[in-house]
Amino acid sequence: MDLQFSAAEEEFAGRARDWLEEQLSWTWSFLRGVGGNADEGYFAERLAWEKELHAAGWVGLGWPEEYGGHPATPNERIVFALEYARARGPHRAGFQGTNLIGPTILAFGTEEQKARFIPRILAAEDIWCQGFSEPEAGSDLAGLRTRAVLDGDEWVLNGQKIWTSHATDSTWIYVLARTEPDAPRHAALSILLLPLDTPGVQLRPIRNMAGAEDFNEVFFTDARTASDMIVGRRGEGWRIGQATLEFERGTGNLAYLVQFDAEMQSVIDLARQRGLLGDPVVRGKLADLAIRLRVMHYTNFRNLTELMRRGTHGPQSSLLKLSWPHWHQELTALAMQITGPASQIVGDGYELDRVQKSFLLSRAESIYGGTHEIHLNVVGERVLGLPREPRPSPVS
Repeated sequence: MDLQFSAAEEEFAGRARDWLEEQLSWTWSFLRGVGGNADEGYFAERLAWEKELHAAGWVGLGWPEEYGGHPATPNERIVFALEYARARGPHRAGFQGTNLIGPTILAFGTEEQKARFIPRILAAEDIWCQGFSEPEAGSDLAGLRTRAVLDGDEWVLNGQKIWTSHATDSTWIYVLARTEPDAPRHAALSILLLPLDTPGVQLRPIRNMAGAEDFNEVFFTDARTASDMIVGRRGEGWRIGQATLEFERGTGNLAYLVQFDAEMQSVIDLARQRGLLGDPVVRGKLADLAIRLRVMHYTNFRNLTELMRRGTHGPQSSLLKLSWPHWHQELTALAMQITGPASQIVGDGYELDRVQKSFLLSRAESIYGGTHEIHLNVVGERVLGLPREPRPSPVS
């Protein structure tokens, strides 16, 4: 593990740190730490912040200059992600574009797609969401049922997606659909792009138990998109989709861990306020959580070193996804325990406070982003080299 930066990279870090501190201490101070998974407030303000980042040259680091990117080394991209997380910058409104579909189009798209979409992604003029999961094809994504049929110079989509984050705030969606009905499951899928205002596309928000509506169902009924709105070749959707998820995990864990540092301290402060910091049971739980949080930081440092050296972190990134959801669930449960009977009471207008909301929202963290069981398979088979999990025999 080696996270030593060069003098030039340290200078770059200083510039990023100074700019972020100035912006997040004055004009944009109200956005510091705002947003995150299942807590997507202030979207319009975060979108304006995204445009401010772009205007200052902090979006598109290392992306091709002909599409609006800025020269930067892979290490400088990591440096900025580190500084952004440390500054508690708001959750990026353009995250799906800059971290997932944008890199996917750069890697697999046509020159026309790159010229059309990449500048608008960087400038936050197009906001994207992901249409992968379905009601009967979440973990078993290769079993999805949404179909796309080529009709002349258009694809015609029919089907349903679910758990589509921030669809109501987005303008475009990238959809994993079955385009090759006679091919084996993993060779039957393609990734298609279409605007969300297309006729035949219906959005239906899903309210979670904390009252937010960041998830959505998306229905396609004879929705049409141009024939050239396919990323890569027909039937390559599984391979390209896997690459898309790899792009997501590049530096995405940094923000989580910095957020967890702050939340860990807030729970310690809560225990002190409640006079429970001397309780041996509470102290034991806090010590265990603090140790495991430090281990997660070291695991992430190792992943970042791999990213710096090879440009990819590989399946080891699943180790963190196996760790942090259950850690966070235990931390938030402890916060509820420390709060005592008051944790069961909501405020005026049935509003949840910070401790209650964090506890409720953490319940889903071991499901989204790949279930716990899926990441166990990834680590077992691709990291440890264990034999594949046996499949049940077909019913005759």
